[in-house]
Amino acid sequence: MNSIISTGLMAYGMSGKVFHGPFLAAHKGFKLRAVTERNQKNAEKDFTGIISYNSTEELLNDEEIELIVINTPNYTHYDYAKQALNAGKHILVEKPFTATSAQAAEIFELAESLGKKVFVYQNRRWDSDFTVVKRIIKSGELGKLSEVHLRFDRYKAAIGAKSFKEEPIAASGLQYDLGAHLLDQAISLFGNPDSFHKILGRNREHTKVDDFFSIHLSYPNSLNVFVHSNMMVVDVQPSFVLHGRNGSFIKERTDLQEEQLLKGIKPNDPGFGIEAKGKEGVLTLINENGERTKSLISSEPASYLSLFEAVYQSLVNDKPYPISQDEILKQIEILEAE
Repeated sequence: MNSIISTGLMAYGMSGKVFHGPFLAAHKGFKLRAVTERNQKNAEKDFTGIISYNSTEELLNDEEIELIVINTPNYTHYDYAKQALNAGKHILVEKPFTATSAQAAEIFELAESLGKKVFVYQNRRWDSDFTVVKRIIKSGELGKLSEVHLRFDRYKAAIGAKSFKEEPIAASGLQYDLGAHLLDQAISLFGNPDSFHKILGRNREHTKVDDFFSIHLSYPNSLNVFVHSNMMVVDVQPSFVLHGRNGSFIKERTDLQEEQLLKGIKPNDPGFGIEAKGKEGVLTLINENGERTKSLISSEPASYLSLFEAVYQSLVNDKPYPISQDEILKQIEILEAE
C-alpha cells in the first residue's frame, strides 16, 4: 500500500461535502482524486483539480484509486460495496453498512477473499459529547452502572425530501438512520448485549416509515442500556444519562463538528471540535456519608479526522480498525429484527 492513499468519493452531496471531503483533504495520508457527480459539478469549487466522473463505473475503473468512499443512499451500499471490492478497491462505507446482517457477512467474506479491507464510517464515536461519556465510564467514578440512556431526538414534523429515508425500502426509516449511530455507541461501550427488545413508532402525518424507536439492550450484572430517537420532540432532552451506584452523569448532545463544517470551518482550523462554554456535562457523586457533590465536566477537543487516521493506519501499517466486523454484524442484526 502506498503511503499516500488515492481516494474516490461515490457521491458529492452533503455527506461528501461535509463529512468526507474536508477530512480527506486535511489528512496528509490521503489524496482526494475523484468523485462521481452525475448532474451538477460542484466538487471542483471546493477541491481544485479533482476529477468529476459522470458515473460510478468510471470512478471504479480509475486504476489509480485505492480506496472508495461509499456515501450513496442506504439501499445502494450492498451493491456498490460488492462492485468496488470486485474492482480491486478497499472501501469505507457510510452507516448503515447494509440492510441485513446476511448482506454484511457476504461483503466481509468477499473482501477477505480478495485481500481487501472494509471500513464502516461510524463517525459518532468521535463526537466530543460521546468521548467525554466514554471517559467518565472508564474512570469508574460512577461505580457499578445500572442504567444508561443514549438519545438522539429532533423535531422534524415534515416528511423529508430524501426518498431513500422516507420510502418503505431497504434500510430506510429512523432506526437505520440514527439507530445505527446509537447502537454503535452502545456496543462500543459495553459490547454485544445478551438480549434486546425494540419498539418502533410512526407519528408524523403521512409517514411511511418509522420515525420513533426505543431499543432496550440487556447486559450482564443488571446493566440496562436504552437507545432512543424521536423525530417529534419539541423540547429536546439530555442525550446521555448515566446512573451508577456512586453517582450520575448527564450530558446534552453537541453536534459541534457538523455545525462547524456546514459553516465552512475546516478540520485543521483553530477551534474546530472544541465545545463552547456552557455545554459541560454534569457529574453528581454521592459519598458513603450520603453527601452529594456536583461538578461540571468539559469535553476534550474531538475530530472525525481520527476516524480517517484509523483507516490510514489500517491500510498502511495494518493496525486494527477500532470498529470491528462483529460489532457491525450485531448492530445490523438488531436493526433488521422485527
